[in-house]
This record gives sequence, C-alpha cells and structure tokens, in this order.
Amino acid sequence: MLHQLLIDSGRPQALVEQIVTAIRNQIDDRVLRPGMRLPPIRRFAETQGVSRFTVVEAYDRLVAQGYLDSRRGSGFYVSIRPSAEPEAEDLERIERAIDAAWLMREISNDGKDRVIAASGSLPANWMEEDAILRKLRQLARAPAARVTSYGTPQGFAPLREQLQLRLAECGIRVQPSQIVLTYGATQALDLVARLFLKAGDSVLVDDPGYWNLFSSFRLQGFRLLGVPRVADGPDVDTLEEILSREKPRIYFTQSVLHNPTSSCLSPAVAFRLLQLADRHDFLLVDDDIYGDMFAGTATRLASLDQLQRVIHVGSYSKTLSGNLRVGFLAARPDLAHQLTDIKITTTLTSPEFGERMVHAMLTEGHYRKYVGRLQSRLLRAAERCCRMLERVGLRTDFDPLGGQFVWARWPGLRDTTALARRALEHDIVLAPGSVFRANGQPSDYLRFNVATSCQPRLERFLAEALARPD
Repeated sequence: MLHQLLIDSGRPQALVEQIVTAIRNQIDDRVLRPGMRLPPIRRFAETQGVSRFTVVEAYDRLVAQGYLDSRRGSGFYVSIRPSAEPEAEDLERIERAIDAAWLMREISNDGKDRVIAASGSLPANWMEEDAILRKLRQLARAPAARVTSYGTPQGFAPLREQLQLRLAECGIRVQPSQIVLTYGATQALDLVARLFLKAGDSVLVDDPGYWNLFSSFRLQGFRLLGVPRVADGPDVDTLEEILSREKPRIYFTQSVLHNPTSSCLSPAVAFRLLQLADRHDFLLVDDDIYGDMFAGTATRLASLDQLQRVIHVGSYSKTLSGNLRVGFLAARPDLAHQLTDIKITTTLTSPEFGERMVHAMLTEGHYRKYVGRLQSRLLRAAERCCRMLERVGLRTDFDPLGGQFVWARWPGLRDTTALARRALEHDIVLAPGSVFRANGQPSDYLRFNVATSCQPRLERFLAEALARPD
C-alpha cells in the first residue's frame, strides 16, 4: 500500500520530482514491494491534490528509471528488479554505508589541508579554549579539586542543582535527584537502551537521524524503525501507521535543532507525539544536545510532558568541550534510580573533575554570554553556507533555524555515497545522506557543518562534481 506522500507546492522542488522521489524511496525501503499496484492516476491526483498530468509524468519517469511497470488496461505496478552480483567496489561501498564508523574515522583524520565539511563539532577556534584552560588551572589549584578521586554515582551534586535551574528555564520541572550526570550524551543514550531494550527489539528513530546512535543500536542487535523527519518534526502520520503493526518500547528523537536537518519540533507535532506515546505505551527519549545553540523559544517534549513518558538528555560536549565529556539525563524518579544503578554497574561513576569545570563555567555567568555569541555566529554561518550550496546547485529543503548543520539535496543523484568517496581523493570529507538513514538506505542528501564548509576549495569541487555527475 502506498503511504501518504508529503507533497507541498510551496517547496522549491517541482511537484513531479517530489512524487518521483517519495515513491522511489518507498520502493527502496521496501514499503512498496515488487508486484504491488499503485493507485490509478485519477485517484492519486485527487488524494494528493495535484493534476493528472503531474501524476502521469511522475509515473512515466518511474517507468523509465525501472521502478514501475506499465500494464496496458491494468495500471502501474512496482517492478521486479534484477539483482546483479555486486562487484568488490560496490560491496565495499555498501559496507561503508551501513557501517557509519568510517565517517568518524575520516573526520578524526584532521590533516592540515583537509576540508572537513562532514564534521559534527565546532572548530577549536570557535570555542572558549582559553577560558577553559584558565578555569582548569584554577580548579587544579583548589583544595577541594579531587583530581585523583572517583566521583559520586549520580554525579557532582552542585552541577545537578545548577541543571535543575537551567531546565526550569526551559519549562522542565525536576529535582536534582532526578538528574543523572553521564559521560557525554552518548552514555546517557546507552544507559536508556540498556535498561529498556534487548537484541531483537524494535526501536523508533528519526529518519534521517543521529548516525552514531544507529551504529550503536545495530551493534546491539536492535531493529530500527525509521520515522521520516519533516520540517516540523517527525511525520506523525507515518508513525501512527508504523504503530498499527509494531510494538516498540521507545522512540529516540530530537526536539531542537535536529541532527542532520537542523529542524525543530512544532507544538502541534509534539502534542500528537505525546498522544501516540500514551495510546501505544512507549517512552520518548529527547536528545537535546544542540538546544543551547538555538536562539529562539523552542518546544521540548519534556516541558509538555514533565518527564512522565519523556527522558530528557543533554550535554556540554558540543558547546564547551568534547574532551570534558559531561552530559546528563533527567527522568522521573523511578527511572533515574534504575539508570543510576546501570551507570554504577557499567562505569561506576562519571569524571567529577570535568563536572566541576562545567559547573564553574555555568555559575560564573561566562557560559550564557558565550552561547549568545555562538548562536549569532552560527546563524550567520548557516546563511553563508546556504548561499554557497545554492550557487553550486544543491537544494536546501530544510531552512536552518540555527545550529551547526545544513541538510542539502543533490538533484537527480540517487545516492551521494560515491560522491563522498570521490571527495576523499581531493582531501575533502563529506557526510553522505545514507549514513543518516535508519537502515543505511540510499539518499540524495549531504550534511554540511556550517562552521567548516564555507571554503573555496569545497565550493569548486561541488560545482565541478555537479557539472560532471559521473
């Protein structure tokens, strides 16, 4: 059965292209299987609110591309496509698309002349390294520094008290006992997965979404159910359809500055998400790691739910320092207790010295001023990045609202993985869209870090590659 398509005449992409891309993705994702019949032209046009001529052209293109068969007097059917034996290079490409750890390896190989457009972090010269070094020296000399001691299981109490105040500013009411400090957001997400999931379980994730989380979940044997991400959050209609046939226990998502699209959750979508979670009895994990980069007033699931069905996750790795590895989770009291027990079992404690550092940065007023400057700088960089991408011919269907990333589409290219491999030959690291797909499906998108992508060499490469897509 053809799922509801998100066709929008207000988008820059032509209606025919939107229909072709949407149907092609459903065939690639095996939502539409070989031999299935598509809706008749007239009915499709009526349900989608487009002209019959638009549908005819879209179907004809899909026939030409080998996705559909046209049967006279009967209609259009999903083609049975031959599966050729892949060559060694194709096997390597597929393996790399599924095993997204290669992207982290390439990002970490930060050579002098490399362009790391795929980076998931801010450049060092954007961050407050001098202020952190000064605070590091001050804390090291303090009598109560506890440089060689273990921390406490839930984490440094004064920092948890400070986080209580900061979460209250976001409308989230929580006690310090409901906050567990973690070794970055990565550990927080892992603790939740350890508590609720086992190999073979189904888990809901954004599609596209956080690639490293997907890799971790595959490693643990979870079955990923991708929920399409649209401009105002998860596609709740598709989510509802998934829930009609699946019984997931948990959904990992992002309310604010979603990675990779930089989109934000709307109040209407948040309300429907919480309704579905209550009706189908699953939890929501909201990864708010980029929230401090957003300059406006944001909708967060935890502020509406007050941690009844939501576990709120945050971190200071993206704004202050990846080396400090200070993150946290906030949950209802019973879950905070259980998650603390798992933290003790797996890692004993988190590093208190880093937690003291973050506490000092937050309480001395420095962090708030720094974040305000960072928000403005990111907005300017996103505008420059979008202009550069438009000059070379890429399309940005998601208007960035701030944050680090622009999610850009390569018109007419089914999969950007080969392009990313080609870029490596020029010492340019691109992030192909397939690594952000829940199950590594092909994607015509790329993710760009706005702080590292506005470079003439990258623009020249993209312009030449678009002119010669082969």
